[in-house]
Amino acid sequence: MLGVGHAILSSAGGAAGPIFGSFFIEAGYVAKGKDEVRLVDLAGMFDASLKKIKQQGGAKVGDKTVVDALEPAVSALKEDVIGNTALAQGLRNAARAARIGCESTKGIVARHGKARYLGEQSLGYVDPGAHVIAIIFDEFAISLPHETRL
Repeated sequence: MLGVGHAILSSAGGAAGPIFGSFFIEAGYVAKGKDEVRLVDLAGMFDASLKKIKQQGGAKVGDKTVVDALEPAVSALKEDVIGNTALAQGLRNAARAARIGCESTKGIVARHGKARYLGEQSLGYVDPGAHVIAIIFDEFAISLPHETRL
C-alpha cells in the first residue's frame, strides 16, 4: 500500500493526489511488515488514513468530502472488530457504510474542498472523493470469498 500511495502522490494532481496518496500511505504504515491482515488491522489502517486526511484538510462529516464516506466505513470496521465479525462480512459492512455516506453527499451543499466554490450547484451530486472511497471499499468487499474468517 505504501507504494500505491507514493505513486498516487507523485502522479496525481490537484487535491486528489494528497488525499488518496495519504489514504494508502497511512494504511500502508499500519500494515507494514504484516504477512496477514485481519479485520482489526484493516480498522487500524483505515482509521490512520481517516485521521491523516482530516488533519491535512480539516474536513468533517457533512462537509461533502471524502470523509463523508470514509468515516462511516471506518466506524463500521471498528464495530465489526468488537462484534468479532468475519473479515469478508466486515468488508461488506464497511462498503455499505461507505456507499451510504457517499450517497448522503447528494443532499449537501459543499462547504469544504474545491467543490465549495460551486456552492448550491454542488447540490444533487455525490462528492467525487466520497464516490472513489465507496468504490474502493466495494472492491475490497468483493475481493474476498464469503467464508473468509478472522
